[in-house]
Amino acid sequence: MAVTALRSTPIAPVSVRDHLRVLDDAGVVGAFLGGEERAFEELVDRYQGRLLNFVYRTIGDRDRAEDLVQEAFIRVYRHIGRFDRSKKFSTWIYTIASNLAKNELRNRSRNPLVLFQSIRANFDDEERPLEFEDTQYKPDDLFRKRHLREIVEQAVGRLPVHHREVFVLRELEGKSYEEIAEITGVNLGTVKSRLNRARTAFADLVEPMVR
Repeated sequence: MAVTALRSTPIAPVSVRDHLRVLDDAGVVGAFLGGEERAFEELVDRYQGRLLNFVYRTIGDRDRAEDLVQEAFIRVYRHIGRFDRSKKFSTWIYTIASNLAKNELRNRSRNPLVLFQSIRANFDDEERPLEFEDTQYKPDDLFRKRHLREIVEQAVGRLPVHHREVFVLRELEGKSYEEIAEITGVNLGTVKSRLNRARTAFADLVEPMVR
């Protein structure tokens, strides 16, 4: 019986970007610190959209949110050597973005012409947006969904800043209490207290609008 020689098919080498995509955040940070510049692009790809949504919801101005997210990545690039790699990178970068958003709101508050702006939420697949159960309308009723979304935006935008921040991080970003405490720089008890008050205030604001 003739034996056919098997020829090995050359396997295409895995690209650097493909390799980076399968690493966790700590691995990507390590690659960047090791001299792989493309690793920073991977971090931007992972967090740019999520940070933009977070900052946008916090300050209510999309153009300014884009500027602040860009500033956040500049700070990450400059100071990533100081990052404690035993901690979560996501918490660190959210903390930077949160501080920039807080500064933006503080600067606005000094201007009496600036009123609070409603937060517009971009609901991506990765997010955990608030949803309302609606027994009157079918799930595919886009008009009703759009109306409910506008109600959420208005209500969140009317929350006090320190309540709004924890509310967005928990209810819209899905962060844990511990992560929120690190991001906001307050203790766990304060996070829970602010979140409870934010939820109560949110419910009070939404109730008359959904009757």
